Amino acid sequence: MSIINTFAGGPLDRASDRRTDADWIAAQRAKPDTRVIPYYRLQPLVTPGGNAIGWLPAAELSEFLGADLPCIFMGLDTAGVAHFALDVTGVEDAPTLEPFRGAGRFMDLRAIALRLPLGDPSTLATGKAVLDWHARHQFCAVCGSRTAMRMAGYMRKCGNQDCNAEHFPRTDPVVIMLAVRGDEALVGRQKSFPPGMYSALAGFIEPGENIEEAVRREIFEEAGIRVGAVHYHSTQPWPWPSSLMIGCFADAETTEIHIDGNELEEARWVSRNLLAAAYRGETGTGVLLPPPMAIAHQLLKTFIEQG
Repeated sequence: MSIINTFAGGPLDRASDRRTDADWIAAQRAKPDTRVIPYYRLQPLVTPGGNAIGWLPAAELSEFLGADLPCIFMGLDTAGVAHFALDVTGVEDAPTLEPFRGAGRFMDLRAIALRLPLGDPSTLATGKAVLDWHARHQFCAVCGSRTAMRMAGYMRKCGNQDCNAEHFPRTDPVVIMLAVRGDEALVGRQKSFPPGMYSALAGFIEPGENIEEAVRREIFEEAGIRVGAVHYHSTQPWPWPSSLMIGCFADAETTEIHIDGNELEEARWVSRNLLAAAYRGETGTGVLLPPPMAIAHQLLKTFIEQG
């Protein structure tokens, strides 16, 4: 059975083959029944209760859709209705945001992800990640000239005719893993974590490195533990700003911990029984698990259930 983590499993058909058809995209934006999700400072509009996406009909947003605001094509629903994400951060006149506030409120995606139906966090994560990418790539990395949005928001093109470089949204691969030895798992904590919270170790994959190599390197660099076989678990998009978390287990070959002092404040081996007690919310364990929306939580849950 496949595992669908938070921020994965979006219900929309991305219809990527339509992105290069500018006339079709323009026609979809002009349809009154087209749905649009506004973002303000990368926070999506949600219904007043914060438990549903605040989709608005395009007819109510015509003045904004006609303005020079970042707007990306999200895809089609099962009825063939087009959906877009619109960044209204550039709207300086505060009263113009009242129509949005009347429909709901802008909220941080972390705060609402677990309240939303499965798949909706993926839709909002897509919008957030791509809009964030546009905000960070206003200028060409090759020649420094201004870039312009193309392909319904999935490409930026350099405005310098002598350059014409094309830039595409990127996703950064990150390994996140539990080193396991018998009934114990290796967990660590950073200084920024809430008191008592421990998580799986993680790190970015470097150029020329595969997943297994990155897992082994990161565990050794951060905790001084050597691992052998690496086992894939699942993946999770993580839109802060745009990563793909690749969840794995690793068979530990050593047990003596030597933390690097940079990434981790502490690392420790924790028994399956203690983790199970922490998962049940029992007091006195001294261990707080990451929230369910994090793939680290799902890795720990799987380890607990394997006992």
